[in-house]
Amino acid sequence: MSFAKRTVQDLDCAGKRVLMRVDFNVPVAGGEVTDDTRIVAALPTIRYLLQKRARLVLCSHLGRPKGGPDPKYSLKPVRARLADGGVLLLENLRFHPEEEKNDPGFAKALARLGECYVNDAFGTAHRAHASTEGVTHYLKPAVAGFLMKTELDYLGTALDQPKRPFVAVLGGAKISGKIDVLTALLQKVDRLLVGGAMMFTFLKAQGKPVGRSLVEDDRLDLARELMATAKTRGVDLVLPTDCVASTAPDGTAPSAAKKIEQLGADEMGVDIGPETLAAFAAKLRDAKTVIWNGPMGIFEVPAFAAGTMGIAKALAPLKAQGAVTVVGGGDSVAAVQQSGLAERFSHLSTGGGASLEFLEGKVLPGVAALDGASG
Repeated sequence: MSFAKRTVQDLDCAGKRVLMRVDFNVPVAGGEVTDDTRIVAALPTIRYLLQKRARLVLCSHLGRPKGGPDPKYSLKPVRARLADGGVLLLENLRFHPEEEKNDPGFAKALARLGECYVNDAFGTAHRAHASTEGVTHYLKPAVAGFLMKTELDYLGTALDQPKRPFVAVLGGAKISGKIDVLTALLQKVDRLLVGGAMMFTFLKAQGKPVGRSLVEDDRLDLARELMATAKTRGVDLVLPTDCVASTAPDGTAPSAAKKIEQLGADEMGVDIGPETLAAFAAKLRDAKTVIWNGPMGIFEVPAFAAGTMGIAKALAPLKAQGAVTVVGGGDSVAAVQQSGLAERFSHLSTGGGASLEFLEGKVLPGVAALDGASG
């Protein structure tokens, strides 16, 4: 799949109506936007088009409303955050069931609102919906916004032309959600560092004690296959040697770092341990391309955040040394933002599921639908 797409800079949009798909799926509480990261991320494209005297029609979804308009999912709080100007913001696209069904009639109705189309919503690019895929059949040119281009540039280059050593850091709860990512990355990376609860499925597959840690017993054979693939391909697959152990995942019980082999029958691993963090940091030190997806532990509990924050700190100096560091997936991006080190990373991906599917090598319908750079 070609990642080279025409962009807003290829548009002649002065005086024209531009339909722009944005990702304003932001958290709202009490009628106020509580995190405007995604709105801010879309501003460069919005400002560029306004400077070019385009008449802008923005469209987005918010949440998962069930069957028709619901004030709880209204985009009115987003409108308040955007400020006034020559911009029209449509109400939540998902108030119409036709949006997610990619209904041609609804796609045509959207297309009538513009004279050209811009998609800057990478976070929904893995969905073939009316506003991301269907509309492009009826509205041309269809081009990428700056945010979409940045995502494709960083993720595409990391996967297709990585500077080596190429290291992937994977965390999160389950192997099952990341089978395709694990399989795809094992074909490309030099090292794969595995943390998060998914590490215990690998460790149990090796015959190590796991206590009450989260384990997917139906994936043990798969874990063995992945380890065998790594060995065959010469990939350095690094698993934790210690963890932070506790009897409660919510931080209400005492916790202590211990070797995996010393994990008690009533204990669970809630974070990688300090020995593992040091080993991971050493494997990252000379990396030239890094993709990080998923936290190392239950980082939303402060007592179990050291592993995740430690990875953020280990990665922070690499960009200045000429490496490309890409963080994909909501939880790991949130952790980097919490760490205060976001500026020291090459790219924080705005797309959770879209980033994962991109890393898996899947075609993203919202990307495929845009005009190619040569077209």
